Amino acid sequence: MQKSTSSSSLGPGGLDLSQVFFKSISNAAPPSPTKRHTKISVIGVGNVGMAIAQTILTQDLVDELALVDTKSDKLRGEMLDLQHAAAFLPRTKINASTDYSVTSGSDLCIVTAGARQNTGESRLNLLQRNVALFKNIVPPLVKYSPETTLLVVSNPVDVLTYVAWKLSGFPSNRVIGSGTNLDSSRFRFLIADHLDVNAQDVQAYIVGEHGDSSVALWSGISVGGVPVLSFLERQQIALEKETLEKIHQEVVHSAYEVISLKGYTSWAIGYSVANLARTILRDQRRIHPVSVLAKGFYGIDGGDVFLSLPAQLGRSGVLGVTNVHLTDEEIEQLRNSAKTILEVQSQLGI
Repeated sequence: MQKSTSSSSLGPGGLDLSQVFFKSISNAAPPSPTKRHTKISVIGVGNVGMAIAQTILTQDLVDELALVDTKSDKLRGEMLDLQHAAAFLPRTKINASTDYSVTSGSDLCIVTAGARQNTGESRLNLLQRNVALFKNIVPPLVKYSPETTLLVVSNPVDVLTYVAWKLSGFPSNRVIGSGTNLDSSRFRFLIADHLDVNAQDVQAYIVGEHGDSSVALWSGISVGGVPVLSFLERQQIALEKETLEKIHQEVVHSAYEVISLKGYTSWAIGYSVANLARTILRDQRRIHPVSVLAKGFYGIDGGDVFLSLPAQLGRSGVLGVTNVHLTDEEIEQLRNSAKTILEVQSQLGI
């Protein structure tokens, strides 16, 4: 499938009507050299990839959006469906192709493609198939956009972010996993729901693996600037550890619940990734819990491992990791989470 895009060549013999429809301004100055053209490529047009693409478009984040997938008919259909909404959206050029050359010059490449787990298939075998898939995805992205930032969304996201980093040869600041950014949003929602406040007024992080060994940073939760646990302690209000763990488990299992009910997750991850894209492309320097190279932080050692930590993001990717104070218990849980990921990575032979 060749690159598909809108065309202004509608006249006789392919005449470019855009050149005759408007009369040129005499002595016009060229476009400002400071005006930046931004481009995002989304790899994989499944439910997650298209939710991300749709959210990026509605939030007016880019000038150009490229879609890549191996299924040419679905890919063209998705592209046309988005293009037909042009009258209701900010002006964005939308291209689609099975050829990775369509991604050329991307500021951000978002990888959502991944193999589906077959009935009875082990997690390790599924992961090995995804590694093989990434070997066909990452090198061409690097070839056509050597200055891009890679944002991995495919699961298991921490291990696959590590794989993307190794395959790309990029510095670690330009390879990021979506990690626990969405988990933390779910966490904030549940706390806000308990306290009947707006989730945007809740600061709370889930860190570590995007999975069962994730760590809820209860010690750092605040609402409206008020540290929750120390406030309850001063008020002599006891909060059972079982209650805290129950909320954390709700976060861990919430995606499974959505999948069991509708078959897949899409909208929340779409908003989560678009939120990351906004921070990166507009150099907003916001702090997000995303999967980064964690070796050397909080005593994590034993090998290169990607897991989620509160990181400051900007135009060059990861700018730094926030020095969040963790309790001894939280540090131990974080290190155990790193060991869990490293055990899986050691079986890949990369």
